[in-house]
Amino acid sequence: MKKGHQVTMKEIAKKLGVSVSTISRALKDSPELHPDTKKRIVEMAKEMNYQPNLLAQSLRISRTNTLGVIVPEITSHFFASCISGIQDHANKRGYNVMICQSNETLELEKANIRTLVSSQVDGLLISLSRETNKYDHLFDLYNREIPFLLFDRVNEDIPVSRVTFNDEGGAYHVTKHLLETGCKRVMYVSGPEDLYISKKRKEGYLHALTEFGIDADPELVKISDLTSEGNVKIAHEIAKMTNRPDGVFCMIDPVALDFMSVWKPMGIKIPDDMALAGFTNNPASAVIEPPLTTVAQPGYEMGKLAVSHLLDQLEGQASDDPISIVLETTLLPRQSTKAL
Repeated sequence: MKKGHQVTMKEIAKKLGVSVSTISRALKDSPELHPDTKKRIVEMAKEMNYQPNLLAQSLRISRTNTLGVIVPEITSHFFASCISGIQDHANKRGYNVMICQSNETLELEKANIRTLVSSQVDGLLISLSRETNKYDHLFDLYNREIPFLLFDRVNEDIPVSRVTFNDEGGAYHVTKHLLETGCKRVMYVSGPEDLYISKKRKEGYLHALTEFGIDADPELVKISDLTSEGNVKIAHEIAKMTNRPDGVFCMIDPVALDFMSVWKPMGIKIPDDMALAGFTNNPASAVIEPPLTTVAQPGYEMGKLAVSHLLDQLEGQASDDPISIVLETTLLPRQSTKAL
């Protein structure tokens, strides 16, 4: 253990194989626990040189009934839906919400966390930026025993609860749809490789290829930085390929919409020359011509479940032990792909 490291209740819980709430009750000498259990926990706490986090305790005692929310971008329809779900259900339970956006940068994500913690929020709900590939700031929150939960864009190594979609399943179904409607060469256009959703959706894409007996082709995987400029660049690269894909699955709808804006003036017909599909069910996807095949993910429901679980933990109605909540997605076939 590093010199100067402050042992947390979570570390004691992991060592003994019990929940953090059990550790907390034992250290408060709760009569609910068996004396032998309390004795074992207290001895382990002494052995590990546990010191109570007085700041964390004082923050829990002096509740502000305020939660902090950090999203990559507030203007995104999906994250706006998540925020609506969070705010509605937090308000119903007597909590206010402070909302910050990282603007897809790691440094602003860190600054947002510092600001919200300084404001003494009772807990945080965080969706990671596309730049976030180092997680020291999140492990620091964890070690300081500041309650937080990750949603949508998460990291599986941080031992906190997370709420995600079945990204692999959604990607599998949309890739399968492209293959079932006659595509032979399906391309996957990913976001940054460190993003959880990039990895999971690629896994679903590869799963569908394997099921159809198709070998993965590295030429048929492109990585976008998810900016309009990056998307447009990749759209031109695909259009210039000698052996173009006949189907393209984009990790999120905005990438597919940018592709359409490039390909249509070039005379590339969708879906006849290339079928196109996205993921997220952006409102523009239903009204663009042709309407975009996509995968619906209920952002409002994600926000509702995320805030409900965090509040249950804060109010002692749920264990502090991390859980994973996974929501299902729905394939929405439209005219940008051929009919079955």
